[in-house]
Amino acid sequence: MMPGGILDGILGGKLRAAALSVILAYGWRRALIAFVAGALSSLAMAPFNAWPVLFITFPVAVWLIDGAGAGRFNGLPSAAIAGWWFGFGYFVPGLYWIGYAFLVDAANFGWLLPFAVCGLPAYLALFTAAGFALARALWGRDATRILALASALTIAEWLRGHVLTGFPWNAFGYALTEPLALAQTASLIGLWGMTFVAVAIFASPAVLIDSKARRSRFAPLAALVALAVMGIYGAVRLSNNPTQQLADVKLRIMQPNLPQDDRFNYAAKAAVMRRYLTLSDRATSPQTSGVRDATILLWPESAFPFFLTREGDAMAQIAELLPPGTVLITGAVRAPDLPPGTPIRRAYNSIYLIGDDGGILSVYDKLHLVPFGEYLPFQALMEKLGFEQLTKVRGGFIPGTRRKMIDVPHAPPMLPLICYEAIFPSDTAVGDERPGWIVNLTNDGWFGISTGPYQHLQQARLRAVEQGLPLVRAANTGVSAVIDPVGRIVASLGLGEEGVLDARLPAALPRTFYGRAGDIPAAVLVALAMIVAARRRVRKRTP
Repeated sequence: MMPGGILDGILGGKLRAAALSVILAYGWRRALIAFVAGALSSLAMAPFNAWPVLFITFPVAVWLIDGAGAGRFNGLPSAAIAGWWFGFGYFVPGLYWIGYAFLVDAANFGWLLPFAVCGLPAYLALFTAAGFALARALWGRDATRILALASALTIAEWLRGHVLTGFPWNAFGYALTEPLALAQTASLIGLWGMTFVAVAIFASPAVLIDSKARRSRFAPLAALVALAVMGIYGAVRLSNNPTQQLADVKLRIMQPNLPQDDRFNYAAKAAVMRRYLTLSDRATSPQTSGVRDATILLWPESAFPFFLTREGDAMAQIAELLPPGTVLITGAVRAPDLPPGTPIRRAYNSIYLIGDDGGILSVYDKLHLVPFGEYLPFQALMEKLGFEQLTKVRGGFIPGTRRKMIDVPHAPPMLPLICYEAIFPSDTAVGDERPGWIVNLTNDGWFGISTGPYQHLQQARLRAVEQGLPLVRAANTGVSAVIDPVGRIVASLGLGEEGVLDARLPAALPRTFYGRAGDIPAAVLVALAMIVAARRRVRKRTP
């Protein structure tokens, strides 16, 4: 057998050689390395969840910033450029599915497909570029540079989730959501804390090339210990919290798998209603005869190609469908309150709670609208230039005024979230009020059979873990699911399937630490890391 020291020397030599090839790269080779590393990093997200690849790609990010030191202005521009290419590589394969939305109405929007597939990643990569540049400003020559990168990228990802209404899709913290035991740490530190921890853990092997070999092993060893502690904590939390179900709350989720064309075609009104009514009352087993076995029926986002409450026959059909004591939670486009005869130019994307008599019990209007999908930035100017959002609502949708809980008869109060509101941790915060469950109605049919719906599910699932609340998801084309408060998928309907899903509502857990503290723990982690990195950098400069 080869002596350990010799083996370590050989492995260390190969690793150092690989690192040097990254550090010394310049021009198009440097850009290509960054792009490929970013692209491979996207495999850490759903549905692949191949997060070990980040143990390779994030050290490359560290070495790219190491190599920026030879550039001007302390390497800040060079680091930013490398960060942009890394981010661009990460977002192009991670968000390619956005292009499907532009093919729904290819005659009008097809020409925008290359701009969507490349333009949005190019914009989002600016945040990664800023993260790399900030990290370079804090950069040292020892393991503290890992803390610099983790804190800088966490800040950049937080900004990505907030600037211009935000788009925190595939934040790096989601890499630690599989296996489920690892995801439980989100109940303590939330998505942004998970992002900090993920970057720090996966970037740690980069220091193995440092000259002080023994000391350099501390960082990756600490990373492995952190992973182990997360896994143990998660396993204990999962074992201590088996799924508890509310016996008197019986859910039925209808997943119509309706083509997008029908959802915007008023002429399809009768066919759409017939499909919804038939599916909703479908028997799924000898023990489940139909909708009369459910206390809550759920339909997906924007379920109708018409204003539901202005179609008396549709409301009558819903009333006829619902047995006594059963309510319907459905998405629908809602017309604003206007004088009779006033043309409707704008509308709300809403959730209705409808009683068994067909009456409207409560309404929630979507607050967090989708840019370019439900509204255009600089709406008036863009429309003058001939642009329109994918939903073709002139003037864009009207945002709601406040986030609220909805009281549901014979069930705990619910927190409604429409579509991509479920990807924002802050959208589940309702102050001192605490719902008993989260309802997420969505239409991922825009994105076909792609990775997008799986990523959406992954992110909604983490909201359940963060808050310790069950989450019920009704999606037009899937994935519809019932998720317990620790993130277990209790029941689901697959992507592209038509059918109904019967399940009981899981019981909520007590408010989590994250639910009480919010993003303060993540902010503390970032602040401490930046202080350590900055102090180390100052000491190195001091003669």
